[in-house]
Amino acid sequence: MFVDSHCHLDFPDLANNLDELLRNMIDNQVTHALCVSVNLTDFPRVLALAKAHDNLFASVGVHPDYENLDEPDARQLEQLAGHPKVIAIGETGLDYYRLKGDLEWQRERFRQHIRAARASNKPLIIHTRSAAEDTLRIMREEAADQIGGVMHCFTESWEVAQQAIEMNFYISFSGIVTFKNATALKDVARKTPLDRMLIETDSPYLAPVPYRGKLNQPAFVRHVAEEIARLRDTDLEAVATATTDNFFRLFKATRDKYHTIH
Repeated sequence: MFVDSHCHLDFPDLANNLDELLRNMIDNQVTHALCVSVNLTDFPRVLALAKAHDNLFASVGVHPDYENLDEPDARQLEQLAGHPKVIAIGETGLDYYRLKGDLEWQRERFRQHIRAARASNKPLIIHTRSAAEDTLRIMREEAADQIGGVMHCFTESWEVAQQAIEMNFYISFSGIVTFKNATALKDVARKTPLDRMLIETDSPYLAPVPYRGKLNQPAFVRHVAEEIARLRDTDLEAVATATTDNFFRLFKATRDKYHTIH
């Protein structure tokens, strides 16, 4: 069985077909999914999804791409994370690819999320793009290793992965690892220890081969696992078991309580 460790089922393209997506998960042995928050305005609908479906979980956080917001502070995030179906803080982090100029506000926002994670004892979901050095530096300065988490939709080097793993983080692979030109990332997937690996879709984005360019969905996460198994010359079951066990270990989620798919 598989777990999609990062998706956005509240986004309109997916939310409008939720029943079909949940059935597709069943058909592809995807038992659970984590619905990830990108801003606090839409967080209630993320939480509502998790509350309505036993096999869905939620996170709370503000994506680094969202500008000109009332900045969340650690206490506010900690309070919102109080619901038992909220199992992570994020997604948070740094993104120097889409935004330019003075991004100190982004770095401060990231710090607030790390502090909230430590206070709430819930792991971090970290987004980093064109900002690996500062991301790792702030993780160290804010003692992110004390709570751990996941480097989501990982696209950085093996050296960055090693440093994150040393700080008690998991490496999560998305559909990008199935892309023909993702040779460096495929190498990271070969080298990352299975006990430090997660899989995700980042739906509705980044659909894996053979669905590249189409709308992504949690059911497609099995294709990520299949590619990792191929790259490592191992059984698909080994990747499925490891990544599922890693998910429940990291997020301290009880799979028995949430086993039912409606």
